Amino acid sequence: MKVQCAICDRIDELPDDLPLAKKLRNRPIHTYMCPECHDRIEERTNRRLASGKFIFYKSSRLIENEF
Repeated sequence: MKVQCAICDRIDELPDDLPLAKKLRNRPIHTYMCPECHDRIEERTNRRLASGKFIFYKSSRLIENEF
């Protein structure tokens, strides 16, 4: 299965029996990200988390259900 990275537009080939390929085939809302883009985003997110200035906010849906 040919897939295209949503960030850098690189085209990769995934084996058809891979769980990720099945997920992408059956649920078009899911997007593919190449390993290089995934690692780069993960590294930058971890750097922001370590800085102490990055705050995770709860979604409004979770806050409404708590009351």
